[in-house]
Amino acid sequence: MRLRIDLAYDGADFRGWAAQPGLRTVQAELTHALTTVLRLPEGSLRVTCAGRTDSGVHARGQVVHVDVPEDPAVGSETAARQLGQLDVLARRVNGVLAKDARVRRIGVAPEGFDARFAALWRRYAYRIVDDPARVDPLVRNHVLFWPRALDVAAMDAAAGSLVGLHDFAAFCKHREGATTIRTLLEFGWRRTDDGLLVGHVKADAFCHSMVRALVGCMIAVGEGRKDPAWAVEILTGRQRDQNVVVVPAHGLTLEEVAYPDDAELADRVAQASARRTLPEPEGAEG
Repeated sequence: MRLRIDLAYDGADFRGWAAQPGLRTVQAELTHALTTVLRLPEGSLRVTCAGRTDSGVHARGQVVHVDVPEDPAVGSETAARQLGQLDVLARRVNGVLAKDARVRRIGVAPEGFDARFAALWRRYAYRIVDDPARVDPLVRNHVLFWPRALDVAAMDAAAGSLVGLHDFAAFCKHREGATTIRTLLEFGWRRTDDGLLVGHVKADAFCHSMVRALVGCMIAVGEGRKDPAWAVEILTGRQRDQNVVVVPAHGLTLEEVAYPDDAELADRVAQASARRTLPEPEGAEG
């Protein structure tokens, strides 16, 4: 049986999502909680997430899936009873988890569901305070305090120019054999009534450090050190630029992950599993 788990966590004390020996990670903590409550052998469960958040990154809308045994002969009678009451399972898992991670709901996943490959898009938010008078120490682990004023209109213009299907190699940490082609569906900045700068970025997927590098580029524009057109210059260069600073992780939150209708899950998994490519330029010979 495949379960879908909706999860939220404060990333401040986690070393990212992925399990690593000797380090506290979200994947390791959730896996331990599930195996403990279901009384299954350690190492028998594999938890897969929609977006592998880096160390210090938070999540309100993380989605994961896990395959668990339906047959008591494979698992245990306890596991079978727990799976018959998923709301009870969620409460008991939360009883094992530390307070900085919460399971919001657990449900039986529809056929073809894959938390990673079935996702249509992920949406992140990055929060900045650029007015010293508005700095609130109570949110220091979730908001970046920036010492200089930022022009939100310039940042929004630069962000909008990056929307579309592109090679984002200039904003990604290189990984051997991994593609950096992504479709940026939305990217924009606004200032809330209380002066907070919020950048919302939505894409079909993200590569390593992509959002934090994009925000670093926007800050350079917001300070007036770079023109909004500079963002496109960096993008088309397809290589990391030392002037683009990767901002700290604590201002970043995974807010939401969206999935297609159940009947379209298999097609989406096949599409997302295929290697991304850019279209040929017009006029190119076939």
